[in-house]
Amino acid sequence: MTVHPPVVGHCDELLEALGAFRASAHVTQRWGDRLAAVLSGGGRLLAAGNGGSAAQAQHLTAELVGRYRDDRPPFSAIALHADTSSTTAIANDYGVDEVFARQVRAHGREGDVLMLLSTSGASANLLSAADSARAAGVRVWALTGCAPNPLMAGSDESLCVEAPSTATVQEIHLVAVHMICAAFDAALERAARGSRGAGRGAGSARGAGRGAGSARGAGRAAQRKRG
Repeated sequence: MTVHPPVVGHCDELLEALGAFRASAHVTQRWGDRLAAVLSGGGRLLAAGNGGSAAQAQHLTAELVGRYRDDRPPFSAIALHADTSSTTAIANDYGVDEVFARQVRAHGREGDVLMLLSTSGASANLLSAADSARAAGVRVWALTGCAPNPLMAGSDESLCVEAPSTATVQEIHLVAVHMICAAFDAALERAARGSRGAGRGAGSARGAGRGAGSARGAGRAAQRKRG
């Protein structure tokens, strides 16, 4: 991998990493589609990370509870690290490695999704969370730095960013978050169009039925007149 000079070289590093990451667009598309199905069906997204990755995870949940681009209903998404009372109590009583795992066991239900973000892919508290999620039937997706890494191995699916610096990995993670949100919104819109189309079809069928009923009524009236 190319070694770039500091400051302005950061842009070159980001461009190089983004170019390579573009080949992973199909994964973000699949995740967005799946997330739309889970959340619109009453499921929930749980997300977590440490440090800068915590900020990226919370960015994702904010886009789902709020909105990404266009207005739409809110969906259930919880950033586990954002509950400071729970995280500090759990760390104090059970140890730092349990801060996310215990919350996953509390909030996660079979069919939900847990998104874990880590530049190293080796954070013990995220690995514990992944274990707890799989035990509960919660699907685990990981956004990490360079492969291979332990979190990648412990997840159902992973998306790994090849970049030489933590900062660039985090920046690409934010791109991935926005790509997932774009795919999520597009999937919801497709579903809405399908529902509207089905509704119009049902309306046409009902109209045809009413027309047939009118014709039968007219026929009976004619018979009575002849009688």
